[in-house]
Amino acid sequence: MTKENCLVVLAAGRQLDLLRGEAFRIAKDNKVGWWTDRADLGTRFCFEDAKAKDAFALTCDNFGIRCQDG
Repeated sequence: MTKENCLVVLAAGRQLDLLRGEAFRIAKDNKVGWWTDRADLGTRFCFEDAKAKDAFALTCDNFGIRCQDG
């Protein structure tokens, strides 16, 4: 699994559930796969292409949830 198109998100509980739903929607709209993995701090969301990753980063910003490349 490449970490090229991944973001590490600092969220828990309902926020994390919300982001999982958004990641699913974004991946489906872009016809790509996605997965999550544990990170040292937070959860890593990975997508098969950069366009989906960028859309997910914008979603995080819109919800006021901090994320970083990871």
